[in-house]
Amino acid sequence: MATDGPPPPQGDSDTSPAQPTTAQFVAVQESAEFAELRRTYRSFAFPLTIAFIAWYLLYVLLSNYAGGFMGTKLFGNINVAFVFGLGQFLTTFLIAWFYAKFASQKLDPKGAAIKSRMEADL
Repeated sequence: MATDGPPPPQGDSDTSPAQPTTAQFVAVQESAEFAELRRTYRSFAFPLTIAFIAWYLLYVLLSNYAGGFMGTKLFGNINVAFVFGLGQFLTTFLIAWFYAKFASQKLDPKGAAIKSRMEADL
């Protein structure tokens, strides 16, 4: 298949940045600093994920098995199921906002420090 572009450069004119070796990646992965970064992430992500899944399953189970309760009108044509459904959207956006804030304060600085040390070793 022919292309209209110029041929690839010959010789040693590679301008891409140097890449860490597999051994360097493994060394960083086994470091205490990286373990702390993972622990910080997991201590945030796992509990929040479990809580959101429980909240979602509560909504689904109540919708299936507690129709009378979910159909209870709160005001006008707004019932409990509608409020719970909107609550799902609200909690999704709140979790995303909370995670972005948490990551920028706790995770990003640690990740940037690891990255800069790794790039300095090249």
